[in-house]
Parts: sequence; structure tokens; C-alpha cells
Amino acid sequence: MIARNEEDFNGLNEIGKICGAIRDELVQSTRPGITTKELDELAGELFKKEGAESAPKGIYDFPGYTCISVNEEVAHGIPQDRVLQEGDLINIDVSGSKNGYFADTGISFVVGKGQLIAQKVCEVAKEAFEVGLREIKPGAKTSAIGAAVHNVAKKYDLTVIKNLTGHGIGRSIHEAPDHIFNYYSRWDNETLKEGMVIAFEPFISSLEEEVYLADDDWAYLTKESYVAQYEHTIIVTSEGPIITTL
Repeated sequence: MIARNEEDFNGLNEIGKICGAIRDELVQSTRPGITTKELDELAGELFKKEGAESAPKGIYDFPGYTCISVNEEVAHGIPQDRVLQEGDLINIDVSGSKNGYFADTGISFVVGKGQLIAQKVCEVAKEAFEVGLREIKPGAKTSAIGAAVHNVAKKYDLTVIKNLTGHGIGRSIHEAPDHIFNYYSRWDNETLKEGMVIAFEPFISSLEEEVYLADDDWAYLTKESYVAQYEHTIIVTSEGPIITTL
């Protein structure tokens, strides 16, 4: 969507703040011994308290309020009775809506202490986001964002997941632009416009560049890589990008 007035900005910032707060609460509650379902139930309570709705549950009938992915799961993991262990690499992705406005945010991190490579991909995902953020301005091409992300990954001898991308958002969970790649592609030439709302989400990988769909038809998996995501919802403005999900 294109945010055009105060109502749009206020609505986007409100749901962004809610999703960011739920994300942070789940991160703080994550510890060895807790299940992903317990974390998801906490998210459900927080959505209800804020008068907001889970986007994946409401739009796609996803079997959870949030997507929680562990280790081989990279995205869209179903919350279940999986018990988290010390050293697990977990991704918590929170998207929701309120009063017709949507936000999407996610973060990957290691539970307790884990392998250095797992921590490394998490740190590089955050750095890739910060570098890519500099390219987000009216008139810029989405391909410049992808190039920035991939360059950061290569600097650390890592790569990116090429078949998971960022996207437009605002009045629904997925809008135009349909894709914001994490690498340079001359076909990825969407021009960012004043007020455009996007979900920017670098996926940094230790080895593989593609994920595959699990048998549950929801989760995306990797065979032998550590993968980390870092995502925020952003409003593009000439005065600088506004991150609604901090």
C-alpha cells in the first residue's frame, strides 16, 4: 500500500508497535525446556489483549498465531510440542492486523549458547538488514536492496536464501511489490515510492541458497545449513525509512 495520510501512518505504526512488542515478549520468554506451542499461546493472549489479530491465522488459516521455526526449519514453522534445547537456532515471526492495517516482523537467535556459525548468521542477518535499509528511499530500485544484502553475506563467506523474499504489506499481509529479493536481479526492478510499505527480511545462510517445502505444506526447510532472518515493516519516505515494528 501507499501510506497517504495521518490515519494511514497512525494505523501502520499502531499494529507495528503491537507486533514488535509481541516479538520481543516471545524472545524474552524463550528458554531451554519451553515448547514452541507455549510461546505461540502467549502470542495469542497478547494479540487478544491488544485487540489485534494474527495475520497468518486470519488470512491463511495457519495452525498457530505466529510462525516459529527451529533449526532445519527456516520459515513458517508450525508451533507445536517441540521442546527447545540449549543451542537451538530459532526464528520467531510475528505478523498481525488491527483496524485494517498490517505489520510483519521476525528475528532469528540462538537459545542459550550454541555453535559459533549459528550465532554468526544471526549477526550477519541483522547487519545485512541495516545495510539494506540505507537503500530504502523513494526512487530507489528494489534490486539495490537485494544487492546490498548479498554483498554483506559474501563479505562473511556466507550466502542468502534466494527463494524467500521480502514483500509489500499494509492493507493485507502480502501486497505489491510481490518480491524483494536478497540478491541482485535485473528483473527485480520495482521502484520504491513515497509512502510505500514493505516488509524487508534478509535471509542469511551458511551454505544453501534455496529452501524446500516440508510435508506439512507450511514450513520451509534446509538440508544442511544454518539460516537466520531479520525482518521489519517499513514505510518508505523522503525523510528516511520509518520502521513501524521496532
